[in-house]
This record gives sequence, structure tokens and C-alpha cells, in this order.
Amino acid sequence: MAGCASTQSKAPVQPHKRDLTKGSYYVVKKGDTLYAIGFRSGHGYKRLAAWNKIRPPYKVYQGQKLKLFRGTKPRKTQKKKKSNKKRSSISINNKKVLRLYWQWPVRGKLLRSFYQTGNKGIDISGRVGRKVRAAATGIVVYSGSGLVGYGRLLIIKHNYLYLSAYAHNRRLLVKEGQKVKKGQVVAEMGIGVNAKPALHFEIRKNGKSVNPINYLPK
Repeated sequence: MAGCASTQSKAPVQPHKRDLTKGSYYVVKKGDTLYAIGFRSGHGYKRLAAWNKIRPPYKVYQGQKLKLFRGTKPRKTQKKKKSNKKRSSISINNKKVLRLYWQWPVRGKLLRSFYQTGNKGIDISGRVGRKVRAAATGIVVYSGSGLVGYGRLLIIKHNYLYLSAYAHNRRLLVKEGQKVKKGQVVAEMGIGVNAKPALHFEIRKNGKSVNPINYLPK
């Protein structure tokens, strides 16, 4: 329980909501990143960037009002169909590659399945302080404790399609913008939602949570 108390004490005075799926707009707060907002909204950073005409490196500023929905201009219909077809073929190829590339972030018993978490990742048991490793090579795009329900959280971007998230850590060992390799220690396990040592792990594809069991080695 000490781990939980430590995490709570370092959270922002006004922590962010866990998800933003019910809103149409979002006003950027101090410490926000487009990756974190995309993660919380379920839309993903790419969609938010496109809808709000934000270009790489996807910087946002405090007070900025972001649109959380797609434009509906008819003239974009034909272009949208073409884009979806291209993304579909690329997605299948990347899924095949990345499925061979992922590794378990920690070894432990599955405490909660993808369906038991409400289709929001899985919970893996362990012990407080156990090393948490990057499931694939990528760049840290969020490192902090500003998202309610996730404790100390890491988000790693692996390519334009996939992100992975590591929640309820006792300690974060990497910073935003840092490149990490597959298997690199990035955090230490803390206390999960059931007051037991656990890592909450998610894989997001195009901003949407997918079942990690379908990607991790058997």
C-alpha cells in the first residue's frame, strides 16, 4: 500500500480524466502531450494531429483547444476510401512483423484478461520492484502520473501504427523522448488496481486498445 500512497502524492493537483471519448473538444493542460491525449481519448495521436492540422513533432501548448472528432466535408469522402484501403494493407503487414517482435514486459500470472479489464489491456502479477521491460523497440512519448487510473505510466511509440503502455509502476526509469530497445528495463512494478503487485499492460493500434495476448509470444 505504501507504493500506492507514493504514487498518489506525486499526481497533479487536478489529474486528467482517464478517457475523453464522450467529449467533442479538449483544452490542453500543463504537462499534456498529443500522445497522452490520443491515448486517453482512444483516437490516437495520428487522428488528433490530422483533425487539428498538427504537424510533427506534434507539439501542443497549454490552453490549446483540440477537436476530438473528424471533419465531415463531403469532398473528402473519396480520398478517405483510398486512404483506408492503403492503411488496411499496411496494417496487416505490420501486424505480422510486430507479432514476432513483441516480448512480455514481465513474466507472471495473468491476473485480469483483456475482457476482464473492459478491453483495456491486461494485468500481469509479480512483486513490487520487479523489472519491467520494453515489449518492443521504440521511443518514450509519455512518462508521468497525470492520468487517473494508471498510476505512474509509460507510453512507448513503436511506429506510426502501434503504442504500448505500462501502468501502476513503482518507479519510472526512462524519460520522454528517450529511445529504448526491446527488453530494456524501463520501470519497476508497483501496486495495481486490486491492491496487489501487478503491471497493467496495453497495446494500442491506431489509438484503439487491442488484446496483447494476440501479439505476445505464447
